[in-house]
Amino acid sequence: MMQVLSKPPSGCPALVLNADYRPLSYYPLSLWPWQDVIKAVFLDRVDVISTYDQVVHSPSFEMKLPSVVSLKHYVAQDRPPAFTRFNLFLRDAFSCQYCSTGEDLTFDHVIPRSRGGRTTWENIVTACARCNLTKGGRMPHDAGMHPRNRPRRPTAFELQDRGRRFPPHHLHESWLDYLYWDIELEA
Repeated sequence: MMQVLSKPPSGCPALVLNADYRPLSYYPLSLWPWQDVIKAVFLDRVDVISTYDQVVHSPSFEMKLPSVVSLKHYVAQDRPPAFTRFNLFLRDAFSCQYCSTGEDLTFDHVIPRSRGGRTTWENIVTACARCNLTKGGRMPHDAGMHPRNRPRRPTAFELQDRGRRFPPHHLHESWLDYLYWDIELEA
């Protein structure tokens, strides 16, 4: 259950939207610390869409902290995602591709490195420690263990879409119009 906050979350981060008013990222949610947002405002890189009631000030200046900002220039989201542990786990929905558990996750070379397997999107899957140890350095057919999904390079869109399945535990009410999850909210 997700909680909707009327007060700013700890640290007063701002939701950062692309120039098309969609979040730069759903998981992790594209949030910037208030200090970075103020700097971006002064450098004229963002438009302030919504603010919190909290104010920052200097001797000659006062400003409400932004809660939602949008970039002035569109950032293309179609570049291939980086091969990282996090993106691999996200591609595989944080579940073992052999037994479906979400506990004690590692990654497994489908074709073991000892058999010439490489560390690529097409040869790595998320595996729990137990399944990884059970499969060991064997080929899938020798171990009788085949991944549920064939490993492949995801698109940036696919990772964004997958990220929508993992909403944060709390959102500020000013963010809701820009986020799209099929979730049950707690007021």
